Amino acid sequence: MSFASDPLAPGTHSVSIDGTVQRYHVAGTGPVCLVHSGGPGIGWEYLRMPALERHLTLVYVEPIGTGESGRLPRPQDYRIDTYARFLHGIVDHLGVPEVFLLGHSHGGFVAQRYALDHPGTLSGLVLYDTSPCTGEEFWNEAVGNLDRLPERHPGRPEAAAIPAAFRQTLAATDDESCTRGLRAILPAYFADYWAHESEFAPFREAVRVWVDPMRADEPPFDVRDRLGDIATPTLVISGAHDFICGPRWGRMLHQGTSHSRFVLLHDSGHMGHIEEPTAFASAIITFTSEAGRTA
Repeated sequence: MSFASDPLAPGTHSVSIDGTVQRYHVAGTGPVCLVHSGGPGIGWEYLRMPALERHLTLVYVEPIGTGESGRLPRPQDYRIDTYARFLHGIVDHLGVPEVFLLGHSHGGFVAQRYALDHPGTLSGLVLYDTSPCTGEEFWNEAVGNLDRLPERHPGRPEAAAIPAAFRQTLAATDDESCTRGLRAILPAYFADYWAHESEFAPFREAVRVWVDPMRADEPPFDVRDRLGDIATPTLVISGAHDFICGPRWGRMLHQGTSHSRFVLLHDSGHMGHIEEPTAFASAIITFTSEAGRTA
């Protein structure tokens, strides 16, 4: 049940899904687009996109295990299919005939899973800085890119410390340590954090992480052999300097799906909605407008 009469009224909402409270936040006007943040375990607020809210009604999902959403009994319960199930509960609750779905990073895994599990439900799919697979090759490439970060920023002691901080963050066991760790390594997620430090520093200090969703012992994500089953119009966005979900993985998504377009943000890392907000928003506005007319 919902704790608000209008599920799309601006503001914060809660709905009970299988006995667990799922929070979401509504902002903006226009066609409805659900937004699933990454992590797992990172607070939804980092993905706030004011430029898009002028054109779309954004429904920001506050993933279970984070913020004021409910907690699951065991860390291993936080799986991609679980997030997709809660996402479907929100879609059912909203009761609108056409919705778009935007997934960022790990949220992109959830979005792919949702599109495969619920064909015909979505008007369009936006896969933002994500990949159709993880596994050994994926992580080896990400760690290799991170280890080369000090070469890209010589003379920056903070850059030199990030590769080790990344490994320490993965081993953190409490929310506070995870949050401190992510803030320490966050510059790696930008094309050039230090060139815009005064602009990006408040964002960095506001990021929060919850440890339980990060602890799921889940097999590698891999839907490469099923991408052709996604018939939903799809927009794939990649940042040229993204160390973890770079253009290689975005192009793999684009080439594997039958109705997709690919946009490369040349001056972005993993945070194109902050680094290049105008180009990022323009790509999505054009896509949702055209997909809406087709639908």
